[in-house]
Amino acid sequence: MLTSTIVTALDDMKAIDVQVLDVSEITSFTDTMIIASGRSDVQVKALANGVVAAVKEQGIQPIGVEGVPSEWILVDLGDAVAHIMHPTARAYYQLEKLWSGDLSMPEDSIQESARH
Repeated sequence: MLTSTIVTALDDMKAIDVQVLDVSEITSFTDTMIIASGRSDVQVKALANGVVAAVKEQGIQPIGVEGVPSEWILVDLGDAVAHIMHPTARAYYQLEKLWSGDLSMPEDSIQESARH
């Protein structure tokens, strides 16, 4: 129910590329991560505010909201954590890759690191 509330709020507000990751087997601090992008810092903030409003309507109080204002806002809801990011931040941090367990580096990054 919590995850669907978050995803619906993000979809209703036109978030980009909403991904839901089950991380219950690899971490103990949350079960689900929802990652979504906004087209601008303003939309990122609006998406985070929309998630907070939607869960409060369900009687759920967020544990915390971090990163406001920013290109990456985290909404901690306990069993679920929403990462709402500007596309450039999302591409840089690659949370989907990190939380999927794929920690391999692209070949060009390995070569770049070796030069320094």
